[in-house]
Amino acid sequence: MNSQLEVSLNLTNQKIKFTGKARSNPEIVMDYFPPFGDGEGYTGLELLLMSLASCSATSIVGLLRKMNKDIRGFSVNARGIRREQHPTSFHTINLDFVLNSDNTADADLQKAINISEESLCPVWAMLKGNVEIITGFRIEK
Repeated sequence: MNSQLEVSLNLTNQKIKFTGKARSNPEIVMDYFPPFGDGEGYTGLELLLMSLASCSATSIVGLLRKMNKDIRGFSVNARGIRREQHPTSFHTINLDFVLNSDNTADADLQKAINISEESLCPVWAMLKGNVEIITGFRIEK
């Protein structure tokens, strides 16, 4: 595993629209709301929510598969509540996990969420202590 990760950003207009890229993956577009930007891309906080959602989801799904659980689908909805004062960082993030599985009990999914938070998801580890992260889940059979 490579201990160094690298991304590149490039300004693409006369406001604050950027494209970003890592490795040989497709570019993503980042922008901000008008009037500063044109609203044509993800904001940094939206990308942070996606990063936390994807990091937690990959570790949870990996753990459930190691537990021999059948996973027909998995989704995450992440909502961040921002502070009113600047910097308007998140004070609370809600993560709602939805698992589609016939053989996974609530306790199994809760265990996987706890392990993801405690030791597997680096994004969660970096946010923990700075942002309240509230989790919820449901299992669809």
